[in-house]
Amino acid sequence: MSDDSAPAPRRRIRSFVLRAGRITLAQERALEVEWPKYGIDYTGTPISLGAAFGRDAPCSLEIGFGNGDNLLALAATHPERNYIGVEVHRAGVGHLLWCAARDGLTNLRVLCHDAVEVLEHAISPGALDEVLILFPDPWHKKRHHKRRLLQSEFVNLIASRLRSGGRLQLATDWQPYAEQMLAVMSENPAFVNLAGEHGYVPRPAWRALTRFERRGHRLGHGVWDLSFARR
Repeated sequence: MSDDSAPAPRRRIRSFVLRAGRITLAQERALEVEWPKYGIDYTGTPISLGAAFGRDAPCSLEIGFGNGDNLLALAATHPERNYIGVEVHRAGVGHLLWCAARDGLTNLRVLCHDAVEVLEHAISPGALDEVLILFPDPWHKKRHHKRRLLQSEFVNLIASRLRSGGRLQLATDWQPYAEQMLAVMSENPAFVNLAGEHGYVPRPAWRALTRFERRGHRLGHGVWDLSFARR
């Protein structure tokens, strides 16, 4: 017999909203044809990165890669490294798969799943050399701030998945979110701010200038980059 007085399970707040969005025939085709080569199915169990890539190499993981412009540029420029992209929107995943196949990339893999669950269950402790979170949804309205990805609990999770000396790279074009990111990171003893206490880094040369950022420039938005090392 069930206990009606028992509290209902606490529902985790999602930092993203799945929108139907438009997906092209090319993106659908890429999802079907290229997924066996580049895709990693989420099973809730740890991934063997060596098996997934067929080699052992430093590994970067980008959360919420959008259309994948930055991830594609990094994978092409640094063939000696492995790259994993995590994105929930199928159109962006399809676009990245199509481009990766076009460019013949071999050091790129993709998960189409919630990044929090991926880090919790699919990535082993200390397995990553770098985590990239570039232009996450700022959730502008105050009542939605609880949905922002960069919260203390999530930063602790990232810290557990980074090796000592690994990097967490952040960027946003929304100043209040940049200030929150800096405050959250400054309170976490697992990380060192590479710009010094309470500082931002210059725009890194490795970060591709995406359509999203170009649009921000046209609208007069500033961009704030942050870089932290795992102790």
